[in-house]
Amino acid sequence: MTKALSVLLIDDNPARAEIVEAGLSAAGYRLLARLEGTQDLTARVRELEPDVVVVSIDSPSRDTIEDMRRTTDLLPRPIALFVDRSDPATIAAAMEAGVSAYVVKGLAQDRVRPVVDVAVAHFNRYHSMREELDRARLSLVERKSVDRAKGLLMEQRGMGEEAAYKLLRKLAMDQNKRIGEVAQEIVTYAKVLKK
Repeated sequence: MTKALSVLLIDDNPARAEIVEAGLSAAGYRLLARLEGTQDLTARVRELEPDVVVVSIDSPSRDTIEDMRRTTDLLPRPIALFVDRSDPATIAAAMEAGVSAYVVKGLAQDRVRPVVDVAVAHFNRYHSMREELDRARLSLVERKSVDRAKGLLMEQRGMGEEAAYKLLRKLAMDQNKRIGEVAQEIVTYAKVLKK
């Protein structure tokens, strides 16, 4: 059995909020709280730790988008945004701020679950790709460090490329570190000794 998603709802319109709350309840989601605005969004997300943030408003202001950006930068969460009015620039700004699903004039009780599900899926896919990119960047940096360290060892100790690599690998195993870490240390020490 999977845990019910917990939701923080932001809506300053009680009638509209009631529709969203009914949709969340019908979907089996757990409503943690309803805020009337995004002014203290980061603090409330930190306090309540919701799985998802659902925002239902007329049209997001610049401040609202900035509040969402600040929150997603510090405490990434899927954000589903229902709006009554919008324009292309606002949509682009909201997506750039970390909104995972943006729905214009589509608020209905039976649409809440699919939109939240899309927001969660989009968020998970995006963060998975971002982690993969970060790993690839780290791997590239480590590969460059390994190549530099091999070159230094070859130059300083008069050994071949294969022997230099084996020495790096042995040092990494002996120190219980990744080979990239050991290589970076060698490169750093070489820079210090040259000065």
